[in-house]
Amino acid sequence: MTLVYQKIAIVVAGGSGQRMGTSIPKQFLELHGKPVLQHTLTAFSQAYGDMKIVLVLPEAHRAYAEKVIRLFDHFPLMKVVNGGDTRFQSVKNGLAEVTAPSVVFVHDGVRPLVSGDLIRRCHDGALQFGSAVPAIDLKDSIREVHADGNTAADRSRFRIIQTPQTFLSNILLPAFDLPYDPLFTDEATVVERLGHKVHLVEGEERNLKITRPEDLVVAEALMGEQA
Repeated sequence: MTLVYQKIAIVVAGGSGQRMGTSIPKQFLELHGKPVLQHTLTAFSQAYGDMKIVLVLPEAHRAYAEKVIRLFDHFPLMKVVNGGDTRFQSVKNGLAEVTAPSVVFVHDGVRPLVSGDLIRRCHDGALQFGSAVPAIDLKDSIREVHADGNTAADRSRFRIIQTPQTFLSNILLPAFDLPYDPLFTDEATVVERLGHKVHLVEGEERNLKITRPEDLVVAEALMGEQA
């Protein structure tokens, strides 16, 4: 009998507006007429009709989140849970909602331009390889810094990592039972610690992470082009 996997997106929206220079958390700033987070949630709800979304955010931001949720014409399958002190703990809190075999997407709430194609590519990659982490090529020259100076590095050997980082639940859940380590910068590093290989899939240049005011300007322009 073929195992049927549920689809669950853990959307982590724990950022603040500090680097944006605003009092409003960046995931709730307006982008193309809607809050940034609404674009992100819409992308996942539209990619698959049976997608369940677990929105993880600080308890202090729930009022903002409730306003975003009320903006939906058709309420997506979604549950809101409280975040933790670290991204690791926030994701772990979200994973507590995964109770059946699933393809689990972990995505930054401030990547609102993620496409349905990328979400589906990650889904298919996770089903085939157990994991699917979107990555794009480096465009700029890079140098490796040492204690005694620096040397040029071959940029073709490196990739920029994006989200949604996507895994089968039987791989991701045991990994998050590990003790927290500050070196756990993303889900892929946690899964690697447990001994699993990470499969990369082609990411998207437009799948940018909004952290500074100029990122919002670029995202606005890209959405204007798409429209």
